[in-house]
Amino acid sequence: MGFPAGVGRDFEALERRRMRAGSLLAKGLSQSEVARRVGAHRQSVSKWAAELQAKGRAGLKKAGRAGRKPRLSVEQINQIERGLKRGPQALGYETSLWTANRVAHLIEQECRVSYHPGHVWKILRRLGWSCQRPAGQALEARGKGVPVAPREVSKPSLHSASSKRP
Repeated sequence: MGFPAGVGRDFEALERRRMRAGSLLAKGLSQSEVARRVGAHRQSVSKWAAELQAKGRAGLKKAGRAGRKPRLSVEQINQIERGLKRGPQALGYETSLWTANRVAHLIEQECRVSYHPGHVWKILRRLGWSCQRPAGQALEARGKGVPVAPREVSKPSLHSASSKRP
């Protein structure tokens, strides 16, 4: 039983299962039999039976959101996306490359919420942005009269998946 890693939970289906178990318990079936019929552990049915006894059917309703509430609202996420589209130069950076540090700075400037640069990727993925590295110099072009710019060490830039590239 339980849920494999990465699999989301259908909270409405879980509530329906608890309610079905409550109905079966009210009919007088044993906890073991109810567990078999609804596909749950006997210990879970035991907890549901205790909730049913203490609070009635209301005790079997879904508890609400699982996990911590998001630090950024939907409007703030949209505000961040607008800031990303304006580019890092709007924040005073010289180059047009977004880095994790720059995105964290943007989030703090726009929303007054501090994010570690290592965690901004969750927000970027949610917005459809991906990691891109600047195009490098082709090896074939080196030494054939094509000027080679000095190499800079830079972090990956970010591009929106929705933006069209040439």
